[in-house]
Amino acid sequence: MNNVKSVMSKLDAIKIDGIGLVAYAIMAILLVIIVNMGVLPDNMLGAIFVLVLMGDIFYYLGANLPVFKTYLGGGAVFTMFAAAILATTGIVPASVVKTAGSFTSDMGFIDFFIVSLITSSILAMDRKMLLKAAVRFIPVAFLSMAVCWFVVGTVGMLMGNGFVHSVMYVAFPIMAGGVGAGIVPLSSIYAHGLGGSAGTYLSQLFPATVLGNVVAIIAAGVISKTMVNSKWNGHGKMMRDENDAQAGEKKKLDFSNMKQLGVGLIMAMSFYMIGTGLNAVFPKINTYAFIILTVIVVKALGILPEYYENSAVLFGQTVTTNMTHALLAGVGLSLLNLSVLAHSLNLTFVVLVLISVATIGLAAGIIGYWFGLYPIESAITAGFCNNSMGGAGNVAVLAASDRMNLIGFAQMGNRLGGAIMLVIAGFYISFFH
Repeated sequence: MNNVKSVMSKLDAIKIDGIGLVAYAIMAILLVIIVNMGVLPDNMLGAIFVLVLMGDIFYYLGANLPVFKTYLGGGAVFTMFAAAILATTGIVPASVVKTAGSFTSDMGFIDFFIVSLITSSILAMDRKMLLKAAVRFIPVAFLSMAVCWFVVGTVGMLMGNGFVHSVMYVAFPIMAGGVGAGIVPLSSIYAHGLGGSAGTYLSQLFPATVLGNVVAIIAAGVISKTMVNSKWNGHGKMMRDENDAQAGEKKKLDFSNMKQLGVGLIMAMSFYMIGTGLNAVFPKINTYAFIILTVIVVKALGILPEYYENSAVLFGQTVTTNMTHALLAGVGLSLLNLSVLAHSLNLTFVVLVLISVATIGLAAGIIGYWFGLYPIESAITAGFCNNSMGGAGNVAVLAASDRMNLIGFAQMGNRLGGAIMLVIAGFYISFFH
């Protein structure tokens, strides 16, 4: 009996995101039974149970497998691909995929996560450093995207794919800002300018967005780990100024204050409502752009009492700590379509996507250094995040590089840069066709 207790104790000492291995195994068995009985609740309760258990074990495996943890994006990539494989092969029933996908996208789990993270990450920064970094970051992101667009088109032309075709089906979709706010409107722009169905164009644009995101996640993980001791690595800080020590300090938070956690929740949702209202008045500007701008203005003016700032930061860090792996699993189950990706793969396409990610990362690192930013942080946020699938893609890139605190910058470049790409695409189609 004592031997059994000793073995159980040793097994439970292995923690999967805070859950002991024995407790996790019991929960996993319960999940398998419920799914096989066909009684998994088709609501957020069922979805959370699936995504947390699936996300935690896959992230744990990816973070500890030798090759994955060093060269293939670690837990973030492993979680997304493992979940996508289970969905594609039918090992996870379609009903479960539907429940998880509905919660992730339709019920707003992605929005909830990102808004909480944006609010907390920006409010946690020193206001002077925030303004200095934002002013330098935006031109770095835009210039890097311009370099990437030109290089992809040129390489495509040299490979016989044509400049116009290469930028239309690789450069524009990979930098359009994701799916919902990126390639969906981009496909409508193509259909309006070229004729045909928006759905047909969407299926042609989707592979570049997906593969670009995967490569960007891997690239972010690799450079953050291989350059860990480099002087170019800010370890989560954007600015290279000597007096930026304060910006890197974390707020002292009381995680035992449950009431303050609730206050942080409603603070984050308030900023989301402000962004939603402004988007209704100015529909051509993305909701997230308004949210980021509002939080920056509030922080810059210092009009929010410290209690409410700390509450929002506390809530955002709580959400990030507990739900990042679940979000990655949700993206893999519902958004990463491996069948569509596999059918589109050819040498020219793969090379152009690799060129896109490598170019924007290198350009952002170099230009960011010229503007006083740490090259690694600049390459990840102004570079790789602009070759991602929008908000969920940014989370995956930052999770792979352990820089979740930079979500505000990632979203800023991704949303504003993506909107500019859509405008340019409209003019481009009109000019060349």
